[in-house]
Amino acid sequence: MSKLLDQVRDEVRIRNYSYRTEKTYVDWIKRFVKHFNFKHPNEMGSKEINLFLTHLAVKKNVAAATQNLARNAILFLYLNILKKDIGKSKDFVIAKRSRKIPVVFSQEEVQTVLSKISGMHSLICNLLYGSGLRLAECLDIRIQDIDFSQKMIIIRSGKGDKDRVSLFPASLIALMEDQIKKVSIIHEQDIINGFGNVPLPKALQKKYTNAAKDLKWQFVFPSEKMSKHPQTGALMRWHIHESSVSRALKKAVNLSGIRKNASCHTLRHSFATHLLENGYDIRTVQELLGHKDVRTTMIYTHVMQKGPLAVKSPLDD
Repeated sequence: MSKLLDQVRDEVRIRNYSYRTEKTYVDWIKRFVKHFNFKHPNEMGSKEINLFLTHLAVKKNVAAATQNLARNAILFLYLNILKKDIGKSKDFVIAKRSRKIPVVFSQEEVQTVLSKISGMHSLICNLLYGSGLRLAECLDIRIQDIDFSQKMIIIRSGKGDKDRVSLFPASLIALMEDQIKKVSIIHEQDIINGFGNVPLPKALQKKYTNAAKDLKWQFVFPSEKMSKHPQTGALMRWHIHESSVSRALKKAVNLSGIRKNASCHTLRHSFATHLLENGYDIRTVQELLGHKDVRTTMIYTHVMQKGPLAVKSPLDD
């Protein structure tokens, strides 16, 4: 199994998938094999795959997105590593995702929540709302991705491995400039101590051998401590962990007395909803969010409280 999993890792890296995808695929393949008492995948096929996917939905009650992720990982193993004929991919269980109405803050609630967050977490949460970013996208920002003169931010390899541009709030320019100065000081000290490398996207490390120590490639929100690269073992300074930002937001929501099941993604939902409420075109909002299909963006029209698509209750008359 260890050799097989190494083959999976190699194939994922050849295809320039993210480390997160690599880790997820390996984890699901392990769970699949463990479910059938460590039987080798070569000795199994379409029957076992469908049994496992059904088990996840019926016994484990996992979300549709989770079940589909497991399906993609297992099919990746059979189609790209084992090269085994298991039939057509459409023959395997595909969970239908339920369309849920997003949790959204009012503009007043946003102000209240953001006022109760401090330090680096405050700047991050302000960006999530002010630029409509996903948390992972925000933490992946490098210094070179921010253009103060154009008031824009470049999101590289976002969901679907696509680059896009979003707006950068003018009200955050001074705070971001201070943050970059702090990053510069940390980086200079790392260089003095013989470090200073950061992980580079895809194959850039081989193409630009010195880029990993360049200030422009440093994360805007660096972690306090360095850690080993999971693929190379080299000691590097990564960005802060997503969980610390999530905890800071949850604490702020509780302190605000807001009874909503909110997360960092709620700030992104609020960004989209408030833009639509303010009369901006839905296609513009779609581009800023990086949605492939405008129908995904349309869901925010269901939670609008005002604007051109608002409906007034007859009771209020």
